Amino acid sequence: MKKTAILLFVILIGIQGFSQKKNFTVSDAVMGQWRQFAPDKPDGITTYTGTDDFTYVENYSTIYRLSVSGKDKTILASLSEINEALGKVFLEKISYIPYWDYSWKSPDLLVFTINSNYIVYNIKEKVVEYAAKLPKDAENIMPHTETGYVAFTEKNNLFFMGNNYEIIQITNEENEGIVCGSDYVHRQEFGIDKGIFWSPKGNLLAFYRKDETMVSDYPLVNINTEIATLKNEKYPMIGQKSEEVTLGIYNVETKKTVYMEVTDFTKERYLTSITWDLSEKYIYIGVLNSEQNYLKLNKYDASTGKIVKTLFEEINEKYVEPEHPLYFVDSDEFLYYSEKDGYDHLYLYNTEGVQIKQVTKGKWVVKSIVGLDQNHKNVFITATKDSPLETNLYKVNIKKGTITRLTPEKGTHSITLNHNGTYFFDTYSNTETPSISGIYDASSKQIKEVMKSKNKLEGYAMGEMKIGTIKAADNKTDLYYRLILPTGFDKSKKYPVIVYVYGGPHAQMTTDSWLGGASLWQQYMAQQGYIMFTLDNRGSAFRGFEFESVIHRNCGQNEVADQMKGVEFLKSLSYVDADKIGVHGWSYGGFMTTSLMTMHPETFKVGVAGGPVIDWKYYEVMYGERYMDTPEENPEGFENASLLNKADKLKGRLLMIHGYIDPVVVPQNSLDFIKACIKADTDLDYFIYPNSEHNMSGTTRVHLKKKVSRYFDDYLK
Repeated sequence: MKKTAILLFVILIGIQGFSQKKNFTVSDAVMGQWRQFAPDKPDGITTYTGTDDFTYVENYSTIYRLSVSGKDKTILASLSEINEALGKVFLEKISYIPYWDYSWKSPDLLVFTINSNYIVYNIKEKVVEYAAKLPKDAENIMPHTETGYVAFTEKNNLFFMGNNYEIIQITNEENEGIVCGSDYVHRQEFGIDKGIFWSPKGNLLAFYRKDETMVSDYPLVNINTEIATLKNEKYPMIGQKSEEVTLGIYNVETKKTVYMEVTDFTKERYLTSITWDLSEKYIYIGVLNSEQNYLKLNKYDASTGKIVKTLFEEINEKYVEPEHPLYFVDSDEFLYYSEKDGYDHLYLYNTEGVQIKQVTKGKWVVKSIVGLDQNHKNVFITATKDSPLETNLYKVNIKKGTITRLTPEKGTHSITLNHNGTYFFDTYSNTETPSISGIYDASSKQIKEVMKSKNKLEGYAMGEMKIGTIKAADNKTDLYYRLILPTGFDKSKKYPVIVYVYGGPHAQMTTDSWLGGASLWQQYMAQQGYIMFTLDNRGSAFRGFEFESVIHRNCGQNEVADQMKGVEFLKSLSYVDADKIGVHGWSYGGFMTTSLMTMHPETFKVGVAGGPVIDWKYYEVMYGERYMDTPEENPEGFENASLLNKADKLKGRLLMIHGYIDPVVVPQNSLDFIKACIKADTDLDYFIYPNSEHNMSGTTRVHLKKKVSRYFDDYLK
């Protein structure tokens, strides 16, 4: 009997051990988010020129064709074949196929840029047809696929390479404070992500010329040299001189450059929404005044630089924020994004500036234009029409305004449309689905499922996640929250809470997507016994202009009030330990963390603030003046938002972390807060990452998250 009982006990223990869910390490959570735990989905989905099909890159090493006809996928090119062809023309081998930067010149010609080489590879003949070796310091490489021309920058100048391999220097700026062709113009506000703009046929090349000689140098320190060296960053702080930007156009044939004669407002205006017309005769520029509340959409003659006309103006007493180029429907009409009715919608204009109609409308936002159908009668868009938490694909009839949803499954969808709008490739996830990819026709009928990811977290302990709404501090606006319960949750117990916050513009933390928009680190903390809570307060993205602009001239006030409504909700839960509430955030979230710790010291016991804005006078012009104006124009707003005069209110344990060479939120912010804490005789913990900028990556990020986790373990549990 005893032997039987012992054997049964051993078997039961073995079964329990076998079925027990695993916990993450911090390294698992941080690095695994994009590696072993990342859902499977195709990389580099693009249209296959000359066909209705799509291509994608698998394992960085093979390009597959996905046919819409129902056939299985077929291999178009492999890394080994490409490397063999590169060797025959004496080019170095590559270790991967860059899925984020390849295209098709024709069904047989694959085009990509890697290791400063511009390559045209014939997949049929398995030979390199064209290879342009660019300088090793080349940046902002911008090829024109059809012509094979390549534009690029080296240091602060712009260059061009034609089919004869001759490199022509377009600009000759000797002063390093004048930069041509860079994507870092207006600090990449206003949707700017490039500084070089090829005309449709490749005959003309538009580019930004940025003169920042009048902008103050901000001193950052490089400690990697034996004696630390100075690294100056051009940083236009709020109220100070900003860069002066012009737009040049280089003619490939004549090798001459003309600059657009932009005369509106002061020279510290912003040039946005750069768009070529289909004929290459004209270029369109959104010219925004320095106060960012008055926009002119101008049409310029590309050959002379002279203005043809101002098509229309847009004025808002708070701000106008253009973030998209024009989208031409045909040679005479284009779609334009605007928030002028309170939500980001599409408007149809002709090239004379006449508004033909508002194409989309409603209390939701258009996120992107995906493409047009074959007859250009319908535009495909992604939007939040069915829920602010979702991103779905819709087909909109441009003339009638009728709208049809094409993605049947709820969640967050990423879309690639084929060349004539007859089929689309969809990859989506939701809170129950890691990732499913498939091909659909334009009526939303699924043609084939291409890839379905298993749940790679199945063997791990995961906290139960809930998504819901509470009322904002105005008692009328719905705010979305995400709540993650500790693993092994027992509702009879009380648990500490960490409020994970961002709270600023252009970000949405809670979505109907895999993990609900949360990081795996938050699940790691749930495994350690914490409730993790995130609330998208007013001021965050994709909820319309009134919702987002509530922060105008008043940063940190309404957002904090909304977060406190979140705390009120948390305290209503029987299993929340109201004496153990912590808060953590980065950048704007660092500002929010410090604001909450100092404005409500009775509520928050522990905080970790990363890269925080402490006083908005230390932030840059483009973003800062949009939301706060200047200290001279808005002294009360700056005074209310400043955390320097709140250091004496700090009671809980606050760890502040900053990258020592942060060029976005400069270290002066947190260093000045240390001074304020010393003066007020309040306690602050502080940590610097010497070689990091605005955030940490790789193993440094693992170190960061270990430090954050340990801080809460030490002082909140």
